[in-house]
Amino acid sequence: MKKIKRAIISVTDKTGVVEFARELAAMGVEIISTGGTAELIKNAGVTVIPISSYTGFPEMLDGRLKTLHPKIHGGILGIRENQTHRKEMETNGILPIDMVVVNLYAFEDTIAKGCALDHAIENIDIGGPTMIRAAAKNYHDVAAVVDPADYSKILSEMHEKKAMLSKHTRFNLARKVFQLTARYDAAISNYLGSIPEMPEIEEAKKFPDTFTMQFEKVQDLRYGENPHQSAAFYRSRAKGGLGDAKKHQGKELSYNNILDLNAALHIAAEFHDPAAVIIKHNNPCGTAISQDGILHAYERAYACDKTSAFGGIVGFNRKVTKDVAEVLNKIFLEAVIAPAFDEDALQVFGAKKNLRVLESGDMKTEQCPADYDIKRVCGGILLQTLDKESAADLKTVTSRGPNDKELEDLLFAWNVCKHVKSNAIILAKDGRTVGIGAGQMSRIDSTRIAVIKARDAGLSVTGSVLASDAFFPFRDNVDMAAEHGITAIIQPGGSIKDEEVIKAANEHGIAMLFTGIRHFRH
Repeated sequence: MKKIKRAIISVTDKTGVVEFARELAAMGVEIISTGGTAELIKNAGVTVIPISSYTGFPEMLDGRLKTLHPKIHGGILGIRENQTHRKEMETNGILPIDMVVVNLYAFEDTIAKGCALDHAIENIDIGGPTMIRAAAKNYHDVAAVVDPADYSKILSEMHEKKAMLSKHTRFNLARKVFQLTARYDAAISNYLGSIPEMPEIEEAKKFPDTFTMQFEKVQDLRYGENPHQSAAFYRSRAKGGLGDAKKHQGKELSYNNILDLNAALHIAAEFHDPAAVIIKHNNPCGTAISQDGILHAYERAYACDKTSAFGGIVGFNRKVTKDVAEVLNKIFLEAVIAPAFDEDALQVFGAKKNLRVLESGDMKTEQCPADYDIKRVCGGILLQTLDKESAADLKTVTSRGPNDKELEDLLFAWNVCKHVKSNAIILAKDGRTVGIGAGQMSRIDSTRIAVIKARDAGLSVTGSVLASDAFFPFRDNVDMAAEHGITAIIQPGGSIKDEEVIKAANEHGIAMLFTGIRHFRH
């Protein structure tokens, strides 16, 4: 145990700092502080020693130089049990500093808002990281406090143990320091690595020269994709997404649950109308929208593939009410995710204790925290921007264009298609999927499977539309579509056989749109 007698406080995030300083002072802790932090604490009636009074040097260089002084860093780094250190500190008038309460200039928030390079550089903290790293290195003697969320726990322990903190607490605080500085330096490195060497004539790089990310562990998982694989779930620092979803009930989330919940969240978020999606093995087995509400949307999505829906995961883009919960409880599901749930709905779900019920909050896809799509490969990673592109410049390439109803269904199918494993074919009608062909090595097989799935579900393909995630290499997909009464097709175009494919569509009276955008999903 080490008693806290002297603390330096210098924070950018001033949440709770006045109360924290007041409690420390009440326990007899001497407080040294800088700039605005010192002024804030002093105005609250807490006795503060300004940093300039303590070191004998003024704050200089527009605030760049405040804490970089031997009386500060000697007081932090000196090992109390080391007689040489003690003697050198006494000789040079350096007093021990037992606690460093510091958080850093908000560099990440600054660049997130968009700013000039010079402004970003000015928001790189120098003294703060130096102090907290020194304190963390010397955790045997010094407590390094970087997170306002820790204030109450620290005060509680100090009140209980007569102003002392345990080695265990100091070590945990030190770990937080290096996690923070690693993330902070990574943000700076990623940002500067994306700046061109000659900004006046070169565009910013989409991808930095080196790439570093940090994630915080949410939980260990029972296993990975298979029982012999270990796994854990980590979230990014940005708020939103599954890392901040509220779990109301159910068994622990599995690795595969999280993957499928992510797919459900993203597809449901594609639509403005009430939408429901059922996910199985990371692919939708049914998706529908309905202006009559999510219950109707779910019933239409479920009808697309009742067999595959068993043991699936259901996602909605609207609040789930009691009537929806009662229908969901009729089959076995692994999980349900939605922006919100009525209390009555949660009571209904309570009858199925193992069902995982997650509240996601707002499902807007642009608020999902990931900036990149990352895939691990042997010896490295593949990094790409997220597939957020939609069909903004549709081009009618056939003699007949789609009518209004067909166009609505084509856009619906296209939004679903980008979330389906390639090769992907979506058959849709009246704002719902009627058949889905996913993950096949040839596109014609995906088309064939989509038709078979519709037939097995007792749904008519006649009058439906077809979406393909990539171009048709041959006319065979169009011929098959015509054979089953499909009236319109949306696809990227770009094949060397485009003329042949368009000719086939014209022969069959099928309307065809080119998007100019591909949606491969491997």
